[in-house]
Amino acid sequence: MTTAVLFGTFAIFLFLSVPIGIAIGLATLVTIIYSGFPIDFLTKELVTSIDSFPLMAVPFFILAGEIMGKGGISDRLFRVANALVGNKTGGFAIATIITCMFFAAISGSGPATVAAIGGIMIPAMVRQGYDKRFATATVAAAGSLGVIIPPSIPMVIYGVVGSTSIGDLFIAGIIPGILVGLALMVYAYFHSRKKGYTGTGEKTSFALIGKAIWEAKWALLIPVIILGGIYGGVFTPTEAAVVAVVYGLLAGMLFYREIRFSDLPKVIADAALTTATILIIVGTATAFGKLLTMEQIPNQIAAWMLSISESPIVIILLITILLLIVGCFMDTLAAIIILTPILLPIAVNIGYDPIHFGIIMVVNLAIGFITPPLGVNLFVGSGISGLSIETLSKSIIPFFLAMLFTLFIVIFVPQISLFLVELMK
Repeated sequence: MTTAVLFGTFAIFLFLSVPIGIAIGLATLVTIIYSGFPIDFLTKELVTSIDSFPLMAVPFFILAGEIMGKGGISDRLFRVANALVGNKTGGFAIATIITCMFFAAISGSGPATVAAIGGIMIPAMVRQGYDKRFATATVAAAGSLGVIIPPSIPMVIYGVVGSTSIGDLFIAGIIPGILVGLALMVYAYFHSRKKGYTGTGEKTSFALIGKAIWEAKWALLIPVIILGGIYGGVFTPTEAAVVAVVYGLLAGMLFYREIRFSDLPKVIADAALTTATILIIVGTATAFGKLLTMEQIPNQIAAWMLSISESPIVIILLITILLLIVGCFMDTLAAIIILTPILLPIAVNIGYDPIHFGIIMVVNLAIGFITPPLGVNLFVGSGISGLSIETLSKSIIPFFLAMLFTLFIVIFVPQISLFLVELMK
């Protein structure tokens, strides 16, 4: 009955359009009162769940993303991508996806990637003759790479909840992220060829590419510094996030000179608002998950799944279907916090490496950024382009299928995730 109260009240609050973090917290509070637990159970979990050194990486990566998004970095990254492929069929669309991949290696957030790149690229693609629906869907889908290509905020959360190396997760996400990006590019190319979206007509050259890379050198160095520093033993992922903030300030204020001191209060306020939203979700979801554990729900779900079949393929497909459905209705971070303690032991039991399974979870839930009704990237893209969510949801379907196809490759070919991790060791 306690479980029914927990999930029932949560569903009611979601139906009433209560923000996800508040809905989880209220459902937990109602269940605590119903079950007779001390009221301070929730307040203690809210404090202790975010009292974590690895979790400190989250606000710093968010601040770094805000600084770099407003520091002229996204525009310079696009110039590099455009110099590489802009003159090809569908060049603007492909360049947009490549730019999102570059920015994903900076921001760690899907919506932040859509906001930073979409504001520039959606109008630019429309001016180039692209259909606005396709342009917006391209940015929304490619923005999902923000949580797959490291650094990734969901990977930090999974690492904390699953007691798994965040550095290993970052390295493991590189090849899957590139693979998803390539799948999106393949569709963008064939769609552009069908619709007659030609390139810029400008002749490319090594000199042009070299000039674009030189102008964007400070931006392109960021992922090298972050990942190189982590795996070189220079600093931890949390310290890497702080380094990213300092480097972003240097790049935006001294090298590119597109951020002024007067801009900093707004940048910091935006980052603080995003951080507060995320940490509320982390705290309430942790309390929610603790109640599930006390009711032994993880054990019951594990026993149920293992009773259906002993085949690892069947079980991982069931987990995938569950994550895809959850991604439609629940915030990514909340889903990771609540489901990791349930699903990780099952995955390990059927032979999946915790790092590999973490990448499976992140890619699965990244697809949730473009699936209604909660697809956050769709809402950000809609806000930029002015298209309705219904219209955008139809245009996103081919990109969704491309990401789904790549997900199954990641699931059934473990070395895609683990090759670089093993190589670095």
